[in-house]
Amino acid sequence: MDINQKACGMYMTNCYIVKVDDKEFIIDPGVDAASWVKDNVKNPIAILNTHGHFDHIWSNQELKEYFNIPIYTPKDDVFMLTSDPFSQGTPSSSADFEIVGDEDIEVGGINIKYLFFPGHTPGCSAILIKDAFFSGDFIFKNSIGRVDFPYSNPDEMKKSIKKFLKITENYRIFPGHGESTTVFDEQKTLPAWLNYLA
Repeated sequence: MDINQKACGMYMTNCYIVKVDDKEFIIDPGVDAASWVKDNVKNPIAILNTHGHFDHIWSNQELKEYFNIPIYTPKDDVFMLTSDPFSQGTPSSSADFEIVGDEDIEVGGINIKYLFFPGHTPGCSAILIKDAFFSGDFIFKNSIGRVDFPYSNPDEMKKSIKKFLKITENYRIFPGHGESTTVFDEQKTLPAWLNYLA
């Protein structure tokens, strides 16, 4: 598996191209991601959204139409793809598949796990492909996603952190912003965030 990454747009949102065998997944194509993606993929088969914030889904529709590939989005965040809730002028896009909670899916013969970690947004999720854990804006290196936005929920974030603390595999974490990290490294600092959210 190969992982190509670029921080895009003014919020430096990480867009990922994940190649498994000869097939590629585009994860969180945000602002200014489309041209980079077009220049760096050969056989894309799907767009995967971790959540619905504009800086992660901005280029959804452009890439969907350009490559004729489907979009997978957590069900509870699908409304953000069309409603532009932060009035950013986000191009509207439509999810072809709505992911509900923790869900295993198969795309092009490749197994993908969506792991439900609400709090930052109602549908906020991580995407697990082999040993790579794409955390969106749930977990960052030494930090967590904000819970003071509209539709955020601190109580749900606390539940999500407790769920994350039970993971026993030391997956590599590729977050929506900033540097990569690992599950075990983040499990060391997350209890402090539980106290902060309390």
